[in-house]
Amino acid sequence: MNATVDVAIIGAGPSGAVAAALLRRAGRSVLVLERQHFPRFSIGESLLPQSMAYLEEAGMLRAVVEAGFQYKNGAHFVYRDQASAYDFRDKHSEGWGTTYQVERAVFDDLLIRCAAEQGAEVRFGHSVLAMNPGDAPTLEVADEAGTRYRVNARFVLDASGFGRVLPRLLNLEAPTRMPTRAAIFTHVRDGIPAGVHDRNKITVAVHPDHRDVWFWMIPLANGRSSVGCVAEAAFLDVPEAAREDKLRSLIRSEPTLNRLIGDAPFLMPVRHIGGYAANVERLHGAGYALLGNAGEFLDPVFSSGVTIALRSAHLAVETLERQLEGESVDWNAQYDVPLRKGIDTFRAFVEGWYTGKLQDIIFSREQTPVIRRMISALLAGYAWDETNPYVVEPVRRLNALRQACVQREC
Repeated sequence: MNATVDVAIIGAGPSGAVAAALLRRAGRSVLVLERQHFPRFSIGESLLPQSMAYLEEAGMLRAVVEAGFQYKNGAHFVYRDQASAYDFRDKHSEGWGTTYQVERAVFDDLLIRCAAEQGAEVRFGHSVLAMNPGDAPTLEVADEAGTRYRVNARFVLDASGFGRVLPRLLNLEAPTRMPTRAAIFTHVRDGIPAGVHDRNKITVAVHPDHRDVWFWMIPLANGRSSVGCVAEAAFLDVPEAAREDKLRSLIRSEPTLNRLIGDAPFLMPVRHIGGYAANVERLHGAGYALLGNAGEFLDPVFSSGVTIALRSAHLAVETLERQLEGESVDWNAQYDVPLRKGIDTFRAFVEGWYTGKLQDIIFSREQTPVIRRMISALLAGYAWDETNPYVVEPVRRLNALRQACVQREC
């Protein structure tokens, strides 16, 4: 069972699948090691349009388009009696303006099957126990029967998501600047009649009494929606048996969600995830790089997780290909710094959301069309487009815009 490959990938989620496909298209041998079996449930159903370019690059776009997922073209924000909708097709940045809202079990399984069809070997039910980093890294792996074996690779990509395999094994964890938040969520049979609600947009609703508490409602195919609430951990701290009543009560407290799905039947037990914000000191080391959530995860409010994951796969493979071809590569300058630039842009928007500054901007009636298109581009995932002033200087620009919006409406 021992293996020798060009690249070993830990994790078969979106970043691992796209990285595997890109490497196979470059002619590299690839082994993907996944602890679970697919399909398996995962949260994070709302994609951003920026993701579509990476799926196309990896040869997966046709399969995604033909899968029958719910079409998505924007986001709808609500707070009490205020509402603001962004159409991602009307944006500053070039590129895709539409995408999909997906059931992740189906979506993730589809992507890794696309990678396998392109020649990547995928081993489900195999866990990485240890790594020896270096110019010729090795992994110690065990299958579900407990049989251990070794994988020799020229490089390792950790795409393990919240499993964060290499950060744990190599002690790479670093403090995150994000507060400890949690989410409770489920799927509902929404039963929303046609024409009553725009299913092509995710709904982000602010709690009427707590501006740092928010809800998502993501329409999926076949009359199903994902719904959840995000808040500081203590706000959602109830026993497991009380989660359903807690989420139902919260949904009914928000007028728009109460009208749309207040009594909609839950289709699965209410789940809880907490302490998801994470960071590492560096995104690379001797013989390895970290992709997506294995490196850093911010917050689900702008659905940036899959976009960051796919961007990291694109940048990592681009850098790794140069290294495998014998070039001298600076992983910090060519991977870490460029990837973190977009992550930091998303971070500025996330922090602005929770302080209320970004909410003031989103719900302002005074935005010019030009600035609105710049904000729309960020919400669509184009956090690396430096023709956008809100990418180049996100904190300063958001502070100035919020001040201008408030002054105009005083």
